[in-house]
Amino acid sequence: MDHRLLEIIACPACTGKLYFNQEKQELICKADRLAFPLRDGIPVLLENEARSLAEEETNP
Repeated sequence: MDHRLLEIIACPACTGKLYFNQEKQELICKADRLAFPLRDGIPVLLENEARSLAEEETNP
């Protein structure tokens, strides 16, 4: 995931910062507890495509 892209994209639900989870290939919104998938290296920033994060996934 290109770091420059992470600087300009935002969560579609709250417009907050997204974090890249390299292991799961997802963009994470900690505020909304949503994980947006990457398909073929392209972020799918649709709320209906996101999965909800469990409590333990958002707390390090």
